[in-house]
Amino acid sequence: MPYDLTDPLVIGISSRALFNLEQENRIFEEKGVDAYEKYQVEHENEILQKGSAFQLVKAFLNLNGKKNERLVEVIVMSRNNPNTSLRIFNSIQDYELDITRAALTSGESIAPYLKAFKTDLFLSANVDDVQDAINSGIAAGQILTGVAHADSKRKIDQIRIAFDGDAVLFSAEAEKIYQREGIKAFAEHEKNNANTPMEKGPFANFLTTLSRIQELFKNEETRPVRTALVTSRNAPAHERAIKTLREWGVRIDEAFFLGGVSKTEVLAAFGAHIFFDDQSIHTEPASTVVPSATVPYRDGDNPKR
Repeated sequence: MPYDLTDPLVIGISSRALFNLEQENRIFEEKGVDAYEKYQVEHENEILQKGSAFQLVKAFLNLNGKKNERLVEVIVMSRNNPNTSLRIFNSIQDYELDITRAALTSGESIAPYLKAFKTDLFLSANVDDVQDAINSGIAAGQILTGVAHADSKRKIDQIRIAFDGDAVLFSAEAEKIYQREGIKAFAEHEKNNANTPMEKGPFANFLTTLSRIQELFKNEETRPVRTALVTSRNAPAHERAIKTLREWGVRIDEAFFLGGVSKTEVLAAFGAHIFFDDQSIHTEPASTVVPSATVPYRDGDNPKR
């Protein structure tokens, strides 16, 4: 009987998000695919360094040892071809990561395979693949590579995930009003609609899945996953965000309504292992203290267009 991917949390991860392949990527961009393939084959027995999402992925896989069921599956989804992938799998084996599945597309788009693998979250350094995933309704982020904490040796006992609100957990509706009409109109609109739940954004279903995992550990003193909303909203716009999450019936452990204050220091204090935001003006500075990923707008939703 085929293995059913419907129940576990499924994370699709690109090789550049899992491992540090920045040097190899430069070879690909500067010298082409043949030079890249030659280099990878010649170095396939050299273990790759950990990438920006390595510790997060390892921590998620460790959840499988906490219950008598597989809660998480991680699948390598890469534009590598089978010939260049041996170095990736040799590194996975060396680090003892419980990853056995892969989609290797030889340069073709990853997007058609995300739903086939029942993917809940896709992390990649390739902006085109992330954009295609978002357009397909999959929670996805372009992870910033080659930044702080990529090779942290600290064991993650509690996974901490931070989300921006508008255009990430929630739809881009309010963000469009802010971009078109300014902060005053935004605040007035959100105050007037405080009791009207917002439409779901690209990460709403992923948060729901995390909430279900948290519920499995509700009787334990420390839950293995902790979430935070880190948003530029402040009063009175905070009320609609809280009531929307309440309407969805999902759990958010911490919330920070910053009203324009920098998110970086708050994320460092929270100890996020990944931060998702739709604006690079937030993810780039945040990436100096925590792994961060930029969430693109769905086609047609960008409020700046």
